[in-house]
Amino acid sequence: MQIVLVSGLSGSGKSIAIAVLEDVGFYCVDNLPLAMLQPLVDYLTREGHTRIAIAIDARSSASFAQLPRIAEALREQGADLRVIFLEAKTLTLVKRFSETRRRHPLSSDSVSLQEAIQLEREMLADVAPLAHRIDTSDLSAAALRLWIKDLVGQDRSRITLLFESFGFKHGIPLDADLVFDVRCLPNPHYVAELRPLTGRDQPVRDYLGASADAMALLADIRGFVENWLPCFIRDHRAYLTVAIGCTGGQHRSVYFAETLAVAFREREQVLVRHRELS
Repeated sequence: MQIVLVSGLSGSGKSIAIAVLEDVGFYCVDNLPLAMLQPLVDYLTREGHTRIAIAIDARSSASFAQLPRIAEALREQGADLRVIFLEAKTLTLVKRFSETRRRHPLSSDSVSLQEAIQLEREMLADVAPLAHRIDTSDLSAAALRLWIKDLVGQDRSRITLLFESFGFKHGIPLDADLVFDVRCLPNPHYVAELRPLTGRDQPVRDYLGASADAMALLADIRGFVENWLPCFIRDHRAYLTVAIGCTGGQHRSVYFAETLAVAFREREQVLVRHRELS
């Protein structure tokens, strides 16, 4: 039985995630009270369902303290359980609610939109540490769909290394476990013929590959991840997100993320994402 729990902030993309999971064959249930999770799993198992996705939100917050116990019980029964937590910056969420003219589920005449968002963050604070977190602030709906499909397709028995490039001028990803800054390196942006390209293109790769500083920093980051990855594995982590940032997220960080992904892919389960190229 494969079970995916989807939680997160209102406006962060939970509906998109559930729709994607339904499209790839999951039996989906939205806004299920957490106390009903085990009975639902038992019922759907008897009915022959093998892939279930369930959305839980702040309205179930009173029972969130039970989530670790419920999750452990399901895993002991042989379930492949994954928890995905979607989040976004407050300003992004305010913009999304304003554009769609939807009402936040916790807002009222006495609670403003920003206050409702902060209240929801606090109510969901116990869930985020148990999950793989995805910051959707700068993700398009199409990019989020691809991320969700890739995540549920990974082997849950092994840790997944996710290398993510980003631009510091757009903010550090909220879902990063490790963050490395490569802005000190030569910037291809200032080379006219390289400016329209990305770190995936061979001319940019050649330019950075010729930099002794870039090669030294790349080796240091690789060594750091190699040295500490066993510690994360011993901690039973399902995912480790390594974020690499440059100024705009187009050249240096993309090159580093791609190169590190290749280096680790032979022995680890690896995903690579480029936030600013989505």
